[in-house]
Amino acid sequence: MVPEAEVQDVLDELQRLRARVPLLSGALAASTDGLVVAHDTPEVEAEGVAALTAAALGVAIRMTDATGRGGFRELLVRGDAGYIATYAAGTSAVLTLLAEDRINVGRLHLEGRRSGTRIGELIDTALTRTDRPARTVSPPQQPAPRQPAPRQPAPPGGPLPHRPLT
Repeated sequence: MVPEAEVQDVLDELQRLRARVPLLSGALAASTDGLVVAHDTPEVEAEGVAALTAAALGVAIRMTDATGRGGFRELLVRGDAGYIATYAAGTSAVLTLLAEDRINVGRLHLEGRRSGTRIGELIDTALTRTDRPARTVSPPQQPAPRQPAPRQPAPPGGPLPHRPLT
């Protein structure tokens, strides 16, 4: 996917990011289809996080498309013990950051967006140099509009009584 020299550059960027933002507990760059490019994620399985990021990315892209919000830029998830933030990184990758609960979310976004841009440039340039087309995330095909079901007349004596599902 990405040549080794660029993988090292991406890893260097992840390590610089973690040094700038001490409350980051992990950072990884992955392709949009869930393959790890580089990671600095102690105590976390990078491959699993990359695969889950790809799944969340698919949902996020559908949400932005369905609501007319444009292309995917970022996703933030908050759990009891911290945040998971995912940022677009060029046309073919994403940056996922794991942060402690005490992090300043504004700073997380500022630094994540900057690093996402830099990592995207590294990966997109590498893919262009190797003459491989970059994998881009395309919006899902729109299903044909559903036709409303024909209205059924009410049964004699009024509507059916409500029965709870068991």
